[in-house]
Amino acid sequence: MRFNKYTIKTLTGAEDIISSTLMDMGVEGVQIEDKQPLTEQDKEAMFVDILPQAEEDDGIAYVSFYLDSENDNEELINNIKNEIEELKSFMDLGECSFVYEQLQDTDYLNNWKQYFHQFYIDDILVIPSWEEVDPEDKDKMIIHIDPGTAFGTGMHETTQLCIRQLRKYINDKSVVLDVGTGSGILSIMSYKFGAKEAVGTDLDPCAIEAVQDNMENNGLSEAGFKLIIGNIIDSDEIRDEVGYEKYDIVVANILAEVLVPLTPVIYKHLKSGGIYITSGIIEDKENVVKEAVEAAGFSVISVEHQGEWVSVTAKKP
Repeated sequence: MRFNKYTIKTLTGAEDIISSTLMDMGVEGVQIEDKQPLTEQDKEAMFVDILPQAEEDDGIAYVSFYLDSENDNEELINNIKNEIEELKSFMDLGECSFVYEQLQDTDYLNNWKQYFHQFYIDDILVIPSWEEVDPEDKDKMIIHIDPGTAFGTGMHETTQLCIRQLRKYINDKSVVLDVGTGSGILSIMSYKFGAKEAVGTDLDPCAIEAVQDNMENNGLSEAGFKLIIGNIIDSDEIRDEVGYEKYDIVVANILAEVLVPLTPVIYKHLKSGGIYITSGIIEDKENVVKEAVEAAGFSVISVEHQGEWVSVTAKKP
């Protein structure tokens, strides 16, 4: 399938009114590109781990929308241009030029790859399938990750905080529960660090294919990893399937707002003396999570920071 992409060059102060105008005229969705720095609230809400290097804000914004090329869009485009011209009569919209290009739908699935290249987490090399391992790296621990539609490349600080804690506590007898599995990177790391068994939970069925592919790419297709789709917080069925007092380590790389109700649930799934590793916590929510952890009966044993993010590790008595 082919799509027509139309991009309007405008000012950051006008991107909202132009977006609203497009939606009012029947455009189902818009994409906004600008160089405005992210606020702390934006960073917490996005929780992304692949971002291009930020550039200095130049006040320019690009508002894009997509239309099926098989439809006759000429009348709609002319109406949009006329409406934009009317808007320009009473507010500054900047240049307001239109750029048109035709795209294959596969572009949407693959464009993000330009931002994801091999990198190190300490001495561990994380590499996607479309890149080659350099000869000098052949003897290092190598993790192959293609996140696809599921979260988790290892680039985000929260994931790296979890990986370091897993490495610290895993041994060859460890049974690990990975809550919010995503791409499977934390479960894969658990196996690579020597864990005996790993089980994952995730809300998104898209994680199934991503985890399966990544397990195979890391030689773990026979590891027996089990992924359970569902909400462990509010589903008795999911909690029963996960199993109680079964895990030596539980890792949850999820936002603080989810960790608070999750924590008392996790207490029941850990063995006595089990380790609970949390991350995904923006700095100003550190105390909120620590209080929830302690209220559930855990003892906090370490708090780690990286960038603006925090990991709280606790132990069940």
